[in-house]
Amino acid sequence: MTNLMSRIAGAPITWGVDGSPGWGYLMDADRVLREMAEIGLRATELGPDGYLPADPDELRKKLDGYDLDLIGGFVPAVLYRSDVEKEQLAYVERASRTLAGCGSHVLVLGPDSHHPGYDTSVEMTEDEWATFLKNLDSVIGITAEHGLTTALHQHWGMAIERPHHVERLLNDSEVEFCLDTGHLYLGGADPVEVARAAQGRVSHVHLKDVDAGMAEQVRNGELAFRRAVIDGIFKPLGKGAVDIAGFVSELERSGYPGWYVLEQDSVLDGDPPEGKGPISDAWTSLEYLRLAST
Repeated sequence: MTNLMSRIAGAPITWGVDGSPGWGYLMDADRVLREMAEIGLRATELGPDGYLPADPDELRKKLDGYDLDLIGGFVPAVLYRSDVEKEQLAYVERASRTLAGCGSHVLVLGPDSHHPGYDTSVEMTEDEWATFLKNLDSVIGITAEHGLTTALHQHWGMAIERPHHVERLLNDSEVEFCLDTGHLYLGGADPVEVARAAQGRVSHVHLKDVDAGMAEQVRNGELAFRRAVIDGIFKPLGKGAVDIAGFVSELERSGYPGWYVLEQDSVLDGDPPEGKGPISDAWTSLEYLRLAST
């Protein structure tokens, strides 16, 4: 893992920036980018639609001001509903243009639900699976036209949530994956085992740790996902129950060449004091990886 630290990036949601309705306070983009640069991150993801400029030239100029590259973007799209597929694929097309125009090679696809937020689980019918897989092929085609890889992100409260959903995609689709340690663990999977099963099909990685007790409450329906995020279910790396070191070691052993993104979902109610809040957790995670790479 000798070159690990040169492949660490940030994501705006670590700073509480999410596009879900009513998620929480969104910090100013310039402060978020500045704090990423201050702790030594080299790249960022795009964040929700409209948070950063959509025009590639404008976005490149902004990121250049903080010496950051753009290495992907989380693009949620509802793919199992034929009544919304046209507008959803148009969003994928728009995001692909922005990402490709700024030098990114990956579009992180969130297999979204038609329910708002992330508090309602979905179990697709066979007809919905057929629609989903058809539209997933369309997404892969759209991104490929822009020189991008589609990396599907299993996610709590989305259509691909549980281990059997991931297993079906491994068998029924050729899509590549963005493996998120936190959402894999929350969904009931062992991230190390998934990394092993998906070998050769991992094109992007999100790193977060998880509180085991709160995760069990979310799985059992005792605690809503958003409430859990507010209460701190996602932890800095090394502070939760996920075998982060084992996960990273498995990927490095398999020859994974891509980025590791610090992506600790958080919810804010206002601007934290300078030097406090999300930047502190991001720094803790970065230090964990630095120690793990030695």
